[in-house]
Amino acid sequence: MILKQFLIMIGLVFIAQFVIWFQINGQFLWQSFNKHPWALALLGFPISYILIQATKAGYLAFHGVLWPQRLVCFATGIILFSVLTWLFMGEGINTKTLICIFLSIVIVMIQVFWN
Repeated sequence: MILKQFLIMIGLVFIAQFVIWFQINGQFLWQSFNKHPWALALLGFPISYILIQATKAGYLAFHGVLWPQRLVCFATGIILFSVLTWLFMGEGINTKTLICIFLSIVIVMIQVFWN
């Protein structure tokens, strides 16, 4: 694994997932988000570009293999979604969610450290 490309991938995925969370869930927090769904949909263009670049970095990081980076990106999204939903929506992290977060971390560890 190429560490620099891996860190670029994780950083870009983190940014994209962060923006996506607010794009789709902001409607429950702020009335203005609820009133302007088409304006929020326009965020899809920069988000898509960020994810294209993340995929490129992940492909390079894992030496031309797509599955590891896809699973790492999925797990990163699960972890970030859980944290943001807890912080902004007040939804607690119950046992089921905690186990899913743990499994997401295990998925990342398997993809990163298992050769």
